[in-house]
Amino acid sequence: MRKRVLITGAAGFLGSHLCERFVKDDYHVIAMDNLITGRLSNIEHLMPKENFEFYHQDVSNFIHVPGKLDYILHFASPASPIDYLKIPIQTLKVGSLGIHNCLGLARVKNARVLIASTSEVYGDPEVHPQTEDYWGNVNPIGPRGVYDEAKRFQEAITMAYHTYHGLETRIARIFNTYGPRMRLNDGRVLPAFIGQALRGEDLTVFGDGSQTRSFCYVDDLVEGLVRLLHSDYTQPVNVGNPDEITISDFAEEIIKLTGTTQKVIYQDLPVNDPKQRQPDITRAKEILDWSPKVSREEGLKITYAYFKGLSKDELFKKEHNNFEGYIK
Repeated sequence: MRKRVLITGAAGFLGSHLCERFVKDDYHVIAMDNLITGRLSNIEHLMPKENFEFYHQDVSNFIHVPGKLDYILHFASPASPIDYLKIPIQTLKVGSLGIHNCLGLARVKNARVLIASTSEVYGDPEVHPQTEDYWGNVNPIGPRGVYDEAKRFQEAITMAYHTYHGLETRIARIFNTYGPRMRLNDGRVLPAFIGQALRGEDLTVFGDGSQTRSFCYVDDLVEGLVRLLHSDYTQPVNVGNPDEITISDFAEEIIKLTGTTQKVIYQDLPVNDPKQRQPDITRAKEILDWSPKVSREEGLKITYAYFKGLSKDELFKKEHNNFEGYIK
């Protein structure tokens, strides 16, 4: 019999790529999403597959999946500043009530759980690059705190279930990831720059552009997550690409890639925006035998081709999410 995996946040950017990978690897995939930031279009190509099914469900409410489950991957969460600033309480709920429901289901089903944590648990780091042993520099009541603290709590309760109940758990701290199916106007720097370039707008850099990010192509990330899921390691593992670049230099890369002639303009840096972001992936290399393979140049070409294929309506429309009914 096929192994069965539940993936929450399945219609989102990362969730949809995970669904694709597990369908390809001949798992039976149960996809779950409430579609407030996810899109059915991300997974509609999987709907005809006999080893794929979709539940339109909010994981922050009670969840039930009939039959056996071997794995649960909790990837449900707003994941961009635009999202979690608009729906802060839902962001906190999915990182607390949502993971609690997943862990409870895992106990009943005797399933292994992999959670999507984030580099944001490190906050605006005072250690560079960031290792898993660093405890972070987070403002719990700042505008970004709802996301940062939701993920930190998610790690804490996951580890509590592991130590107290003996549940099989894995924790991935995911750094900046990019690729096809990113939402064009979700506020993250890569789709923002490419969208501005395609629309003929100036590229907006926040701050002086000296802040850094490290971008990992989505296929590399998925491979790292799969290896972590099947490993015996229970402590957090950074999964990302350590190839660091300043935002100013990244803007120039996008201008060169897209062949546009717009200039770069500078605006004030958002509150608590991290100045540096670079993973130390020594642990992933040693334990998972994993490191990124796709260069930024190669990954950006694939991602740009995806965005160029969007219709003009999609390119110029303002971001729309199904937030109504969840702002509570």
